[in-house]
Amino acid sequence: MPGHTPLLTRIKPGVVRVKTQEGTEELVFVAGGMLEVQPNLVTVLADTAIRGKDLDEAKALDAKKKAEEALQNKTSQLEYAKAQAELAEAIAQLAAIQKLRKRH
Repeated sequence: MPGHTPLLTRIKPGVVRVKTQEGTEELVFVAGGMLEVQPNLVTVLADTAIRGKDLDEAKALDAKKKAEEALQNKTSQLEYAKAQAELAEAIAQLAAIQKLRKRH
C-alpha cells in the first residue's frame, strides 16, 4: 500500500498477490527469504517463488506426505526442524492451490 511504514521481515510460506503497472493481478507462492516494505516500494526476495498457474497439487501432496513421514521417523532435532519446515511449505502450497481454484 502506498505510504506504508518501512518494514523488513522474513517470509513465511504463502501467497503473494502481485499487481502490475498495467493493472493485471497474479498470485505467486513464495517461501523463505525476506520482504522489505518502503513507502512507495515493496521488494520480495524469496528462496522459492512459483507462479500460481505452475503449482502442482500432486507434487505438493507428495511433499506433504514425505514431510509427515519424516516427522514420524526423526533421528535428530535438525531433521525434525527440516521436516516441519517442509510440511509447512507443502501445506501452504496446497492452500495456494485452493485459493486459486476459488478465484476461477
